[in-house]
Amino acid sequence: MRTVIFVVALSLPLPAFAASAMEVRAGDHSCSKLAQIIRQNKKVFVRVGFGGRSFRYPPAQCGMGDKRSTTSVRDAGGRPCVLDYACVFDPASPYNFP
Repeated sequence: MRTVIFVVALSLPLPAFAASAMEVRAGDHSCSKLAQIIRQNKKVFVRVGFGGRSFRYPPAQCGMGDKRSTTSVRDAGGRPCVLDYACVFDPASPYNFP
């Protein structure tokens, strides 16, 4: 009986894994619009140049080895804006030790 419950629990889709992150370009939106997109979509990847930043709005969690912080990007007008809920590398995490 315990095995059946365990198998059923593992087969259920989790909301965190079911939804993929929305991708937006920082240069296409203003700072306030970027913040609004992050709040509304919960999981967002903001493209900045060749790379980008991953954002998780609460209550969603950052991945293992990451921590929640703030980060600065440039918006469509070229102005710097500081955005909350960025998932950044955490050097103190036990997942990041070789």
